[in-house]
Amino acid sequence: MKLHQTCDGVRRRDLLKVGSLSLGGLTLAGYERLAAAGQVSPGNAQRAIFIELPGGPSHIDTFDPKPDAPDTHRGSFNPIATNVPGIQICEHLPKLASCMDKFVILRGVSHTLAAHRLGQEYVNTGSKPIPALEYPSYAAVVSKERPADQDIPDAVAVPKANQGPGFLGIRYSPLETNGQPSFGKPFNVRGISLPGGIGIDEVQRRQSLLKKLDRRFTSLEQNDQLLDGLDRFGDQAYSMITSSRARNAFDISQEPESFARQFGEDSFGQSCLLALRLVESGVRFVSLQLGGWDTHTDNFTKLKTNNLPKLDFGLSGLLTGLEQRGLLESTAVFVTGEFGRTPKINSRSAEGGRDHYPRCMFMLMAGGNVRGGQVIGESDDTASGPRHEGISPDNVAASFYHNLGIDPNTEYDSSTGRPITLVRDGSVIDQLFS
Repeated sequence: MKLHQTCDGVRRRDLLKVGSLSLGGLTLAGYERLAAAGQVSPGNAQRAIFIELPGGPSHIDTFDPKPDAPDTHRGSFNPIATNVPGIQICEHLPKLASCMDKFVILRGVSHTLAAHRLGQEYVNTGSKPIPALEYPSYAAVVSKERPADQDIPDAVAVPKANQGPGFLGIRYSPLETNGQPSFGKPFNVRGISLPGGIGIDEVQRRQSLLKKLDRRFTSLEQNDQLLDGLDRFGDQAYSMITSSRARNAFDISQEPESFARQFGEDSFGQSCLLALRLVESGVRFVSLQLGGWDTHTDNFTKLKTNNLPKLDFGLSGLLTGLEQRGLLESTAVFVTGEFGRTPKINSRSAEGGRDHYPRCMFMLMAGGNVRGGQVIGESDDTASGPRHEGISPDNVAASFYHNLGIDPNTEYDSSTGRPITLVRDGSVIDQLFS
């Protein structure tokens, strides 16, 4: 499995402080007025797929093209029409262009965090990072609010989670696959597959012994968050390893070849196929990653030959496949990087590249009550910033939760008893659902 490391490698614990940010969008009071008037209602989605694009994809070279911008900005890609009149995207995304009616492009999304790790934490939680508190990932919140059956994981991260459960605690961490599937091959996940010829009877015998040992340690502190999380993991691991339902959910080789090929044969496309099988089996939340967007050099070659074809096949296959299986109306889909990239092309390589740029970026949403086939928000003539008021990651997060029927204003208590609002500065973007 190839891992993509971003240029700064900053870790959250290395950061001492974060400045304040003024965020645009609807206010809390505005949302409450809309809700009282019946103009917004809880979403129908019962499950979610979150696709992260680590490194920060260029908005101007993907979903926000500017063909009339100066040559110093526009780049070498041309826009193409989509199946929704008046909406254009990059020419290297033809399959997504053909299913534009299934998703929404959010343009002019804007924030101020230009470091990879901070930006990732922001878009993974919907709240701007602060030194004294780590907010929970979407996966953790959905696991808490929409738990799955005992024999199936609440949340799965393919291959790893980019954000932890924060103050909610380890019990709400997702199952990490630590790998990605390959086309046409069974996908074995440690803890669900049975390696070395171990049979179900042997697993059950060992579990019985563990339960006897556990009773010897009842004097341990009952309220310890870590112990509680580990105990939950142990119970669920046993339930999953003895469940044919869980093992079958990960086995993408069961899919007809004709269905699997529409996702593309690379690991990201097959991860999208895996995500579909997981939510179909009852998993509530699946996160995926497609890295390699940190294109300070050779931006256009890297996008044209690698990232855009993979995203085009995988995401279009996912949206089309969800619809074919009757799952799109009950599955919220959210696609984002941590920021956009500079509209002006740099000269770090022969063809140039683009640098970190949080002032303007795109996000994509689909499924549930989201009304596909529209663009919300707008950037200026060179995609240097929002043309009008920008869309904040907080508002997108609030809308994502709303689509899942989770109130973004929900308050949780931290381990110290401090009340924390789920999305502290965000409100629902009602146009997504109208």
